[in-house]
Amino acid sequence: MSRTSAGGWRVLVPVAAGTAIYAFGLHYFVLPNTLMEGGVTGIGLLLYYIFGWPLSVTTLLLNVPLFLAGWRMLGWRAMAMTLYGTACLIVSLWLMERAVAAGLIVPLAGRGDLILPALYAGVTLGAGLGIVFRFGATTGGMDIAARILVRRYGWSMGQTILCIDAAVIGSSLLFVPVERVLYTLVVVFITSKVIDFVQEGAYAGKAFMIITDRGEAIAEAVTRRLDRSATILPARGGYTKAAKDVVYCIVGRSEARALRQLVHEIDPKAFFAISDAHDVIGEGFREHN
Repeated sequence: MSRTSAGGWRVLVPVAAGTAIYAFGLHYFVLPNTLMEGGVTGIGLLLYYIFGWPLSVTTLLLNVPLFLAGWRMLGWRAMAMTLYGTACLIVSLWLMERAVAAGLIVPLAGRGDLILPALYAGVTLGAGLGIVFRFGATTGGMDIAARILVRRYGWSMGQTILCIDAAVIGSSLLFVPVERVLYTLVVVFITSKVIDFVQEGAYAGKAFMIITDRGEAIAEAVTRRLDRSATILPARGGYTKAAKDVVYCIVGRSEARALRQLVHEIDPKAFFAISDAHDVIGEGFREHN
């Protein structure tokens, strides 16, 4: 197998696995408990609850016009991985429908309290989508619509998707009991957190920007005591005009407290800011591909 084809399989297989996990979460946790989702999946769920239409069929029918519009406005290259991800999702939904109908999988219907189905739904949906997104694909649907609206009107991608999801979930109040919609908000929240966790994985950290008079000492201590690297940048105070050092370094989340203490020990007057660092690539984190 050539290196190119091997690299392709390293992307295509995880995307297919992610859509399978997502489809499992929908059929095992969401559908039997009359929960909801946003976007095209949410519309498909509504049509299932009202008319009993299979989710695989509605997902296919709703995505066809979106793909045609996306192919025309965004181009084939931009739509390739989205097409693959959506095709995998439709196949996974169809297989899950057959498995449930054959009794191979018995969906988990909550009795009374739906908090556990909602939590597990969020975990499985988030894990599936997180894998799909991490490998550069999407499951189509409103993602295509949002990209078209961003291209045509310059709207924010995040705000556009949020508005579409809110409209879909809000409209479900006409057909789904209010308490089910409230549990759906739990599903959506957990899903978003798990997506972030899967995408970042072990490669997230904390970024420190330290403004100090003792840059060399802090950088040396970071290397010696935390086994992390640090970069020293020359700077000048905007008001005092005094020369300063800016020490920039990234550490794991568990090391953030130790670095704060280290900075305080060496220079109690140091000014520093801590921010989240996502998808960190390099020595000590994820290696370059």
